[in-house]
Amino acid sequence: MIKIVKDIVSFFPRTINHRKWLRTESVRLKAFHDVHKGKDCFLIGNGPSLNKMDLSLLNDYYTIGLNKIFLLFERTGLKIDYHVCVNRFVIEQCSQDFLKMECPSFISYKNRTEILENNEKVFFIGDVHSKWRFFEDITSGISQGSTVTYAALQIAFYLGFSRVFLIGVDHNFAQKGTPHKVEIMKGDDQSHFDPNYFKGMKWQLPDLAGSEKAYRLAKEHFEKNDRLIADATVDGKLNIFPKVKFEEALSVAKKKQLIK
Repeated sequence: MIKIVKDIVSFFPRTINHRKWLRTESVRLKAFHDVHKGKDCFLIGNGPSLNKMDLSLLNDYYTIGLNKIFLLFERTGLKIDYHVCVNRFVIEQCSQDFLKMECPSFISYKNRTEILENNEKVFFIGDVHSKWRFFEDITSGISQGSTVTYAALQIAFYLGFSRVFLIGVDHNFAQKGTPHKVEIMKGDDQSHFDPNYFKGMKWQLPDLAGSEKAYRLAKEHFEKNDRLIADATVDGKLNIFPKVKFEEALSVAKKKQLIK
């Protein structure tokens, strides 16, 4: 009963916020529709398995990086083509860093900060309350599905990518507890590629079951459109998508077409 009341109370602010996004921001996303139709990309998570890989090899391929991926740039030489972030704590902590990146950033409209507004490299995506929906057209909204990776898969679909290779999606966290509970990370962060990733900062405990439910939806939508999501994460614990070794993914994925 309490949950029902909370949902009713929050319904109108969510609706008003979404309608404002539709009027002011949605149209900007149309420029990305099918710009990479038939191409391949690597979707880069933030798991510690990234430290086992030579990420500079990805600079010849289209890439989508998540959340605090910028922490890897100087150390690895990695450059990404797109960036996605939906979590409000990450957005609050890193807005200045996002603006330093050269690529377009897709950021949650609901969780936006003032510093990100009116920037030509920032594109706001409209969060829809329902977790369990896959938006093939992100100009009508997007679902977070308990993980930023799910939001990024909807964006990858809209961009037109035929094959998406996941890396760094370890699906394994050192911290346990109630999903989505907000905590302060004590000590080094063992669940991400950098020990300082959330060290001493607010973060939300993962929802692995919710993430898996969302991933199954993504798999269904990709496959019914003759597309593929494959998991090339080193020693990853996710068992939703077909597995492929990172080296094999590099050998079969289409590289970027350089403009002469």
